[in-house]
Amino acid sequence: MEASKTSKILFRPEEYRALSEEERRLLADGYLRAIEVVRKNVTPAGFSACSLADNTVYGTDANYRSVWARDGALTALWTIDLEDEDIRQAQIATFDTLLDNQGPNGQIPANVHIETGVPEYAGVGGIASIDSVMWVIVGIVHLCEAREDWSLAERHAGRLQKAMDWLAAHDSNNCGLLEIPEASDWADLFGFSYHVLYDEVLWYRSLDCYSRLLDRLGENEKAEGYRQQTLRVRKKFMATFWPSTHTEEGAMLHSFTDAQYSLGDARYLVAQVSPFSFSWRCDVCGNLLAFLTGLLDKERAMMAFRFLWGSGVNDPFPVKNLYPPVQAGDPEWRSYYAVNLLNLPNHYHNGGLWPFVGSMWVRFIHRLGLPDLAQRELVKLAKLCQQGMSFPWEFNEWHHGMTGRPMGKAYQAWSAAGFIRACHDLEAVPSEISHAI
Repeated sequence: MEASKTSKILFRPEEYRALSEEERRLLADGYLRAIEVVRKNVTPAGFSACSLADNTVYGTDANYRSVWARDGALTALWTIDLEDEDIRQAQIATFDTLLDNQGPNGQIPANVHIETGVPEYAGVGGIASIDSVMWVIVGIVHLCEAREDWSLAERHAGRLQKAMDWLAAHDSNNCGLLEIPEASDWADLFGFSYHVLYDEVLWYRSLDCYSRLLDRLGENEKAEGYRQQTLRVRKKFMATFWPSTHTEEGAMLHSFTDAQYSLGDARYLVAQVSPFSFSWRCDVCGNLLAFLTGLLDKERAMMAFRFLWGSGVNDPFPVKNLYPPVQAGDPEWRSYYAVNLLNLPNHYHNGGLWPFVGSMWVRFIHRLGLPDLAQRELVKLAKLCQQGMSFPWEFNEWHHGMTGRPMGKAYQAWSAAGFIRACHDLEAVPSEISHAI
């Protein structure tokens, strides 16, 4: 593939003098390998979750041979800048495949099997996938805005409204936030429920994106209603997930009902809150996403960064998705964490290393105004993705949280796409590529 057909982002060598020549070559190699991996996942139906030709599936793993809503939407989002026609077609095909299989109640399927075309709406235990629907809405709006072509959104306008209505129905008590079933998002074998940080960030972003879509479609009054709802959700979100001994106006909290679950003054957004309990653990992915979507302000994001950095969530590589992991015997432990031995401590969603979250970590640091550190973390992310069980540059799905060794599927689409997006955000497309543009 010629570089001129790859990207219009340029490398800025004067800003990368802190990196060695070997590190710059590593980024160059990683960037091109990441594009190859994304291309491995291009199918007529859209992006597969992982390369169909390079992975053997066993039993429940058969669902990897599917177009997944969250994986596909994120892969489309993070490859928007690529000028590769096959990838651009797969972006559109991904959303068409998912929305063409929308359920009668408005739910967008979690995935659609590539060979059979059969949609799957639920995951483990028959629980619906909530974040899949939100990622599709966010992904379509960003794709249309980037291309300055709204035909995709116009074609599916009615379906997108039904999807928003389906999501809104999960605000069962009209508080502004969604009530999320257990194990119903990307952490589909994990015990967070009710008000879940990651899902509420996506709900906020979905409302914001959908209001922009309605403006584009000329439904300005309706768009204003969604904008007002976005503001309401933002206020409720901060009061829920950033514990404080003070109100927004500075008054001291003193009543038992206000303070019974207080953690004092927070240093990060807590992972989950319900009327009867909370999880004080740090959902790393949710915290990063909150800042990248503009929901968390820079001052609080810097506080979260200091906590995460001090906790070593980027060690040995960026980055663990949860800190600290849940141990057997902990009140938050669930017996199903042992299903397929996936969620043992430092595995999978229970403190595993995820390259796609690592790419968000790099972008988070860069947006905080720490470019030198972001560059070094990008190099660490490249070294993580360079590993493989069988071959170099497998861009595996996830890695062990302590050893850093790959344990997930090879040639995972969103792992590679996340690396591409991090390179673009840092304007780190290496000189070997930019010279040919």
